Amino acid sequence: MKRTKRAAPVRAAGRRPPTRRAPSSPPTDAVAIGTIALAGGGRPHPELGLGLWGLGRWTSEDEARTKAAIGRAFERGVRWFDTAEVYGGGRSERILGEVLHRTGEHAREAFVVTKVSWEHLRPAQVRASLINSLERLSLRAVDLYLVHAPDARVPLADTMPALEALAQEGRVGAIGVSNFSVAELEEAARHLGTARIAVNQVRFNLLDRDEAEPVRAYCRKNGILLEAYTPLARGLLHGRYLDRGRVPADVRRMTQRLDDPDRLAMLLERARALRTLAAEAKVPLPSIALHWLRGQGAAPVFGASRPEQVDQNLAAWAIRPPDRVLARADAIARGDRA
Repeated sequence: MKRTKRAAPVRAAGRRPPTRRAPSSPPTDAVAIGTIALAGGGRPHPELGLGLWGLGRWTSEDEARTKAAIGRAFERGVRWFDTAEVYGGGRSERILGEVLHRTGEHAREAFVVTKVSWEHLRPAQVRASLINSLERLSLRAVDLYLVHAPDARVPLADTMPALEALAQEGRVGAIGVSNFSVAELEEAARHLGTARIAVNQVRFNLLDRDEAEPVRAYCRKNGILLEAYTPLARGLLHGRYLDRGRVPADVRRMTQRLDDPDRLAMLLERARALRTLAAEAKVPLPSIALHWLRGQGAAPVFGASRPEQVDQNLAAWAIRPPDRVLARADAIARGDRA
């Protein structure tokens, strides 16, 4: 059956989208998730979200499980949903749009983030990409639109004004970037008029800080929120792969560094020490990982392909470990044996 799009309010050029209606009462098993104000205005950004990267698995069975996971997340109080035009060749956006459409008027509560591919950063491509994403999402506007990654062949002087124009038209509530260095953030900001970069989404977790550490001070100084993807280190900070010899190839790739061939063994050792800390503190290991990021001023976006994974992560979020436990976790993850 053909989906019906929600009617769009009339907006004057240059204005942000009007504030959506207040959320309805949450379900009794909803988890409390706070919000963070974004630079330049727009809707407040939830502190925790669900990422919809499909890892290349898009069979009908996978899609059914993903839809169930999104639905469960919405029922439990998750409102931030992160997707991109490259995820599954647009399938991720379409699946999210279908699930949100089924929620009816409650879909207004969702905070939707999508991204323009690094292959589509010329002005006409940026606009076309957003229009296509909105079509797949069955939305008139998204809350946040990110440059997925920079492309050295396309000047940011071309890309950033195109994003700002979309914000001025009310098609996006705020703009941001992903995987940007400090130099790229500075260059991007130079080519904006009144708009501001609201977000930089980077790989960031207790065990992997290579991308986040160089940009954290700049982002904090300039009011840019760090969105943290892979907050649980592809399962290592859930306690997976710690007691068996076989580690999935994607986890191995995440840990690889040319100057440190034994890094995976080191990370497994530190993850086991973190698991011991969690057991001693009587809190779930993911609670430590997620709330450590929260303490760093980052907003974690976790992945889940099944409803039970959503429940596990939300159960972890609902338990905040004591500050002394988070401080000890930070020391363990850095290799401090004292």
